[in-house]
Parts: sequence; structure tokens; C-alpha cells
Amino acid sequence: MRKILVTNALPYANGPIHMGHLLGYIQADIWVRAMRAMGHDVTYVCADDAHGTAIMLRAEANGISPEAQIANVQKEHIRDFDGFGVHFDHYDSTHSDTNRARASEIYIKNREAGNIAVRPVTQLFDPEKGMFLSDRFIKGICPKCKAEDQYGDSCEVCGTTYNATELLNPKSTLSGATPVEKSSDHYFFKLPNFGEYLQKWTRDEGRLPVSIANKLDEWFDNGLNDWDISRDAPYFGFEIPDAPNKYFYVWVDAPIGYMSSFENYIKTKRPDLSFDDFWKKDSENEVYHFIGKDIVYFHALFWPAMLEGANYRTPSGLFVNGFLTVNGQKMSKSRGTFIKAETYLEHLNPEYLRYYFASKLSDKVEDSDLNLDDFVQKVNSDLVGKVVNIASRCAKFINTKFDNKLSATCAEPQLVQSFIDAGDSIAKAYEDREFSAAIREIMALADKANQYIDEKKPWVLAKIEGEEQQVHDVCSVGINLFRQLAVYLAPVLPTLAQQVQDFLQLESFDFASRETILVGHEIALFQPLMQRVDPKAVAAMVDASKDSLAAPAEAPKVEKKKEKKAEKKPEPKVGEAEIIGIEDFMKVDLRVAEVLEAAMVEGSDKLLQLTLNVGEAEPRNVFSGIREFYQPEDLKGKLVVMVANLAPRKMRFGISNGMVLAAGNGDGVWVISPESGAIPGDKVS
Repeated sequence: MRKILVTNALPYANGPIHMGHLLGYIQADIWVRAMRAMGHDVTYVCADDAHGTAIMLRAEANGISPEAQIANVQKEHIRDFDGFGVHFDHYDSTHSDTNRARASEIYIKNREAGNIAVRPVTQLFDPEKGMFLSDRFIKGICPKCKAEDQYGDSCEVCGTTYNATELLNPKSTLSGATPVEKSSDHYFFKLPNFGEYLQKWTRDEGRLPVSIANKLDEWFDNGLNDWDISRDAPYFGFEIPDAPNKYFYVWVDAPIGYMSSFENYIKTKRPDLSFDDFWKKDSENEVYHFIGKDIVYFHALFWPAMLEGANYRTPSGLFVNGFLTVNGQKMSKSRGTFIKAETYLEHLNPEYLRYYFASKLSDKVEDSDLNLDDFVQKVNSDLVGKVVNIASRCAKFINTKFDNKLSATCAEPQLVQSFIDAGDSIAKAYEDREFSAAIREIMALADKANQYIDEKKPWVLAKIEGEEQQVHDVCSVGINLFRQLAVYLAPVLPTLAQQVQDFLQLESFDFASRETILVGHEIALFQPLMQRVDPKAVAAMVDASKDSLAAPAEAPKVEKKKEKKAEKKPEPKVGEAEIIGIEDFMKVDLRVAEVLEAAMVEGSDKLLQLTLNVGEAEPRNVFSGIREFYQPEDLKGKLVVMVANLAPRKMRFGISNGMVLAAGNGDGVWVISPESGAIPGDKVS
């Protein structure tokens, strides 16, 4: 028996769970259930990612404390996970005393090992608000053209770029106070100290998907840089030890939440488990993280480096899922395909979605598409038309003609044994996270079972005098075959499996239980197990997910203009570009995004790779063709406007998941910026 700890990426405590999130959580839950069904001891924990500026600003906008904000969201998250059968052994929050202590310990160990550096940075400071100001919170007079009411990095009138300290008569947009220059110490984690270690770690067999390891080589080729792990007060998070008013950047304590959630689980529910048995350096137990591909670099570089620096074990493996599209396109509120978990649960059986996702998932890092028409067809055909249909065709005869008892002998031992034997390859497919392969094999068995029943026609035999025993035998075999299918589908459909277990009156429903053929066994009265998906319910769900379109607002302000001219391109001729109407334009979902990271793209002289916070649980990766006009340092920390409902675009450098808005007139390019005070994820009308 293997001892395994499984975690999911931590959902951000800033908004609801939606279909895109659920792909990874359902994948992990299926794997956990399958491994348990095979007899392994699996612990499954998660937590809300509860820190950061976005949480602080959202709470302020809602008129509540950050603690109240994260508590409210956590209740919603737990409700939605429970609704979809994603059952964690323990669900915690990164804003816990246990996580504070563990984060401090890991930081101090790294500091003592020489992995922390401190460097001063000079910034403008609002003396009334008591906080350092980013450029978007400063306005003043342009030092060149003397235009008033200009932001702290560029002039919208003359296009000049400058440092915020060069503004004439600068004012804080938060308080109206005159900011002062103030030096602030920033704390850095020395990631280059672990360059050689990480190159080997990412190439250890089974640790990462090969495609991810290949992608990470770009980081090593470009050279690793120190990682800024501090934020100045005010900030909602944990204070850095021995550094008053300095706080851990959210991505420091977030993954440590895996450890602290497990630690709190041990304290409250499983005292028989030991923290050290899973996290000490030489532990032979297994630890796996299920994550989305957009946060790989945090989990495959920063996280193992922090653990290694603090003398803890690192994950046994990272299981990485791709993005989710709906009907072949990026999820969209205007189209009603940005579907919240809560909205889905109001209209449809959650096991429909679990099954559909399972039929799509493999161990490859691939995007998945939720095609709603295919979703209806597949669930109705496979689950209702094939699997449940077997029981409904056979059980009524056992219940009404044979006193609820199966035949005393198995009339088709070889057929039933072939279903039992198939469990080995199905179990292997589950273990390898080849869920789609497991589903294909299970449905092939379902076809075989239905073929057997169709050939024997018990409903015809029941009308022939003297054929009662054959009816009994055929239907008993059918129930045995159905039992095998239900056991194999149990990791995917736990609610259905429990209903079948109750119907068959079985004590165990794990993979080993399939070895016993049911003969002379009493079953309960059959009850309908699953209804067909009603396309009207799907349409109602989509309609309930649509955003009402707001009235047009004032155009967003430009953020920056460069002197370098863009290459002029000829105007497109009629027929070369699609002409759209205003109703099409209004479908565009514009969102405020914060540039968390910006980097050059090796092999391209036009693209920058941007990591954007759009107010979602996970950042977006976007490639933008503005390298000719911007350097990475020009954009990092800025607020921009992005098109959030574009379908992900596969490029040779990776997947681009959106588009940053920019404008040009032949004299330069402007990246569009929202009004001051905007929060990542806000809708731009």
C-alpha cells in the first residue's frame, strides 16, 4: 500500500469557482478516488489562496475586512466543490496561524543558508495613506509640455515617458496628498543559487511532463534572476520575520499552504499520520500537485527551490492540466459560456460534467473543450443509453419474477470473467491519468453487455412458457456485468456508484470487490439512476450565465507612447478583413489586467510574454507583439486592458490566452490603460 498526499492548485479567495477551475479539481478527485479504490492510503487537501493586494482592494471595495472577504468566499468554494463531488479530506486557508509559522520557518532557514538578499528601492510614498504608490496612483504636471493631470509614468498629451519623481506638483490619487520620496528595502530569494539543482530536478523521470520540462529550459537558457518576495505595507498577508511592515508576496506562502493544510488535517482528523513522514528530506511517501499549466513556473522553479533551501523534500511529481474552452472558444460571459459552478449546479447533474471531463482527459498537457452539443449527446448515449440501461432492462425481471434474488449459478462465467479481467488495464489507465482511455474501455464493455442482452432478449423469453430459468440467468448475468461497469466508473461517478452499491446491497465497491461474481445474491428494488440531459436545461444554464451589457463608458486612457515608429501597413481592401457590426463588437469582454511579469520571447523580435492577473484564480499567459515599442521593465506592475474572451491561440512559443489592447497611428504604439483605482478583473465598458 502506497501512502500518497495529493493537493490541488489553491483557488484565489477573490471570486467564484467556474468551469475552467473545475477541470483540474475534478481530474485530481477522480485520481484520488481511483487510487483509493486500488487500496492505497491517499490524503487529499487544499486551501484558499487568501493573500495579496487584490484581496485587500476587493475587500475595501466591498466595505468589509479582508478576513471577512476570504471567509465569505471560502464558504462558497467549499459549497461548490461539495456540489461536484470534489471531496477534500481537509480544506484550509493560507491565512492560518499554521501557515504563518511554516512560512516563517522556511524563510528563516533560507535566510540562514544565504538564499535571501536585501536591496533598497526608492519609491514615492503617500504620507496620508501611509503607503508606497505605484505609477497609476500618482498624477501631476508633465515635466516637458506642462500638461496637467498626467500619470506618474507618461504624458498622454506629448507622449513623453519619465519617472514618477520627475512629475511637477505630484499628487496621490488616493488621498490628494503630495507624495514624498522614500527608500524601501525589498527582499529577494536568490533563485540563481539553485540553477544547477533545478535543471536536474526538472529532468528527473516522472517529475514533470516532458513538454513542461522542455519549456522550462527557456528559463535556464536566459539565466535565472533573483525573485522579489516582499511587498510593503499596507498589504494583506504575513509579515516577514525581523522585517516590520514587510510582507511575503502571495506566491511565497501560497504553496506552503499545501504543507500547512496537511498539518492542520493531521492535528484535527488524522493523528496517526506524521508531517515528517511526508515532508522530511528522505521521505519515501509520495506528494503530488495537480495544477494548471499557467502556474508551472511557480511550482517547478520557485517552490522546489524554497523547499530545497529549507531542507524539505520536494514534490514527487507535478500533474499539469491545460485550459478549458467552451464550444471551441475562450469562455465568454457575453456568450453565456463563462459558467460558474453555482450556475451549473442550479441546472444540471454534476456527474454529467465529471464524466464528460473524464472522457477528455489524459496525462498530456492539452487544452480541453466542453462542446455543449457533444456534452448532451455523450452523456445521453454513454451513461443513460448504455450503462444505466443495462440495469433498467434486467432489474425489473429480478424484482418482479424472482423475489429480488439473482440466479444461484452464473450462466456466462467466461463473459463475466472477461469483464473482471478488464479491470487490470482500466486500473492502470486511471493510475496513469489516462482517463479518456479508461472511459473508452469501459464503454466498449458496456457495448458488449448490451449486445449480450439484445441477443438473449429476456423480454421475449419472459413471454414463453418454460423459459423462466433462462430469463433469470440472462438478467442475473446482466446485473453482474452492470456491477462491473459501475465499479470501474465509481471514481468518475461517485454518487451513481453509491446508488448502485445500495441497489446491489454490497458492503464494498472497491476494485478488488469485482472479483466476486454475484450468485444467489439479493438486490433491492430498482430505482431510476440517471435521467437524460435535457438540452433545454443546458440552454437555460447558458442564458443564466450571460452578462447584461453595460452602457458605454468613457474611453480608457492611454498609458504609454514610444517615440519609435511602427511599421506602416497598407489598409486592408474590402474582402480581406471581416466587417463586423456594433452587436459583434459589444460581445468583446474587456477586463482590467495587472502585468505580473513581462519577458522577452526568445526566437521572436516582435513578441513579449506577459503574465497577467485578471482577477481569476490563476494568471493568464499572453503573447503581445509590442516588443518593438516596450521593454519588459516598462510593463511590469502596470494595469492594462485585455480582451478576455478570445479563444486560446496556440503559437510555437506556447499558448496565448487573451490579447492586450494597444493603439497606433504610424507614429508610435500606445498600450491602453484603465482609469485609476481599477482592480484586476474589473469589466471595462
